[in-house]
Amino acid sequence: MAFSASSTQVAFADWAPWTAYTAGTRVTYNGVEYECRQSHTSQPGWEPPNVAALWKTTGGGGTDTQAPTVPGNVRSTGVTASSVSLAWNASTDNVGVTGYEIYRGSTLVTTVTGTTHTDTGLSASTAYTYTVRARDAAGNRSAASAAVTATTSGGGGDTQAPTVPGNARSTGVTASSVSLAWNASTDNVGVTGYEIYRGGTLVTTVTGTTHTDSGLTASTSYTYTIRARDAAGNRSADSAPVTATTSGGGGDTQAPTVPGNLRSTGVTSNSVSLAWNASTDNVGVTGYEIYRGGTLVTTVTGTSHTDEGLSSNTAYTYTVRARDAAGNRSADSNSVSATTTGGPGGGGNKVLGYFVQWGVYQRGYHVKNIDTSGSAAKMTHINYAFANTTGGRCTIGDSFADYEKSYSAAESVDGVADTWDQPLRGNFNQLRKLKKKYPNLKVLFSIGGWTWSGGFTQAAANPTAFAESCYQMVEDPRWADVFDGIDIDWEYPNACGLTCDTSGFASFKNVMQAVRARFGPNNLVTAAITADGTSGGKIDAADYGGAAQYVDWYNVMTYDFFGAWAAQGPTAPHSPLTSYTGIPIAGFYSDNAIQKLKSKNIPASKLLLGIGFYGRGWTGVTQATPGGTATGPAPGTYEPGNEDYKVLKTRCPSTGTVAGTAYAFCGNQWWSYDTPATIGGKMTYSKNQGLGGAFFWELSGDTTNGELITALKNGLG
Repeated sequence: MAFSASSTQVAFADWAPWTAYTAGTRVTYNGVEYECRQSHTSQPGWEPPNVAALWKTTGGGGTDTQAPTVPGNVRSTGVTASSVSLAWNASTDNVGVTGYEIYRGSTLVTTVTGTTHTDTGLSASTAYTYTVRARDAAGNRSAASAAVTATTSGGGGDTQAPTVPGNARSTGVTASSVSLAWNASTDNVGVTGYEIYRGGTLVTTVTGTTHTDSGLTASTSYTYTIRARDAAGNRSADSAPVTATTSGGGGDTQAPTVPGNLRSTGVTSNSVSLAWNASTDNVGVTGYEIYRGGTLVTTVTGTSHTDEGLSSNTAYTYTVRARDAAGNRSADSNSVSATTTGGPGGGGNKVLGYFVQWGVYQRGYHVKNIDTSGSAAKMTHINYAFANTTGGRCTIGDSFADYEKSYSAAESVDGVADTWDQPLRGNFNQLRKLKKKYPNLKVLFSIGGWTWSGGFTQAAANPTAFAESCYQMVEDPRWADVFDGIDIDWEYPNACGLTCDTSGFASFKNVMQAVRARFGPNNLVTAAITADGTSGGKIDAADYGGAAQYVDWYNVMTYDFFGAWAAQGPTAPHSPLTSYTGIPIAGFYSDNAIQKLKSKNIPASKLLLGIGFYGRGWTGVTQATPGGTATGPAPGTYEPGNEDYKVLKTRCPSTGTVAGTAYAFCGNQWWSYDTPATIGGKMTYSKNQGLGGAFFWELSGDTTNGELITALKNGLG
């Protein structure tokens, strides 16, 4: 008789949505064993590989570290005015592929299990670029696929073409480039771009009225024409042709020195004056290129320039490059930022912070900490995050944290312990005690957020019913005195967040109108909104301008512009105030969002600037300054690529600033975050812009003595 040795292995239950899990519970998911980090009720999308804050692998169920192969032959299989359909060849894996991540640009759109996807809610006549990554049950991800670009078709009934670009001209040549400029076209709806043709070949499309065509051959004539186009895809006739001849190549390959000490010598409400120290060159400097953000404004021969036609109360950032007759250019000068004067001035002093209900678990951050840190004395408003939107209705998201958890005397705001039979416990009762201690502090119930915005699509189908459900929840007799209003955090109307919404441009306005009608004039009604101010971006996707009449203010989420969801980089600050040379996505910065919202006739006083009390970071980085490559997200306490300020200030202290925020390079990690100093600068910006104040995400990221909120409060005055 033969015997075989065997080990005893406990079989854990499979993970399932809508299940209450307590810390320490173990489950299996796709053959991998996980342990619950903090108690919660699971939701679709919270699968263990997706939410590191809730689950960690135990080492059971396999030790798979092999990534799937790269998805092959990614292609567009069709477009409409508002969608792009994609397909790709399946990846393989040593265990098994569990899904595919679809990226539009560097933004994760969704994860699917098949090999096709249709990306909806897009703008007409717009080019979108996609990559796909495969992943397996152990969380291993393939490298990104080859990129595919597709352009949506023209939408609507607009058939009128823009006028022809006027006065096309060459503004300069080098041995390898021709610089062009032209007068702007007009259109019955709006010009969205200009197509630059060299001979009969389309070179590029730009949104401004200048372009430098580079990589050319010396001593060669090139002929250009320009066509304007609008959002519906209508194109103007060709401009008059312009011919320019590149200069002779010669033997000079030495660039001028970098212009020194770039500085602002004065500002008005519509101009910024600049000066710099002259560069030197082995042959001779022929001019200086002035860049506002990453855009070439002009070329001058002297060492000063006044940039005119600007907006009042607006921050602008400049760099200068020297060039010589052979076309050699220096590196960028130091950057300098200057803010124009004028406009409303002053600004509001609202100081609003988010308190997250799940902070009472692993983070150990309770309402009492708002008091002991000194934060409560500095705040005007607290947003309590979050309630859910199940079935298009407002619903309690975590009843245990919200109103069931029992607090001891040591944990309680007023030092009085909860009793087993009292009608209200949890965070709600603690907030009631906090408001008693700070009578001027207002608390709003925030609805949705990144994870719980899926129900807003159903809410938009019946805004009145949604508003009624929210009112009944917020005004529940057990805690009606705790809340002074409601905050709608829909991520994102008529666009994609964790899920995609296609309810239409007017849906957000309709929901906010219904919420205001039900809550009336004596309750606060606010909304947290996107800061994507790019052309055709998320701000353009919904009627934020039309909805502004129904809100007391908007919390503009001017953070998370860049992060390690782009695992290989480039490294970039997650909360840039202004643009800067090398920014990965043009227009992806805070000031652009504020100006875009103002252009939609939203009063500046109804806009609050967002500040992150955390950093985003990469690992495998060798470059100290922004723009370096990486191998993935840096380790974080609760989430890869994310860490609280209170940890980073000592673990990876700031080593530089860019675009009004800070960055840090330590070992092989690169992080960006705001410091007390950069928050001070941002609060000056808020005041100069006449904004209503500022808000932050979220309280538990600050130090125990409230360094960041102190800077925020002091900056606003």
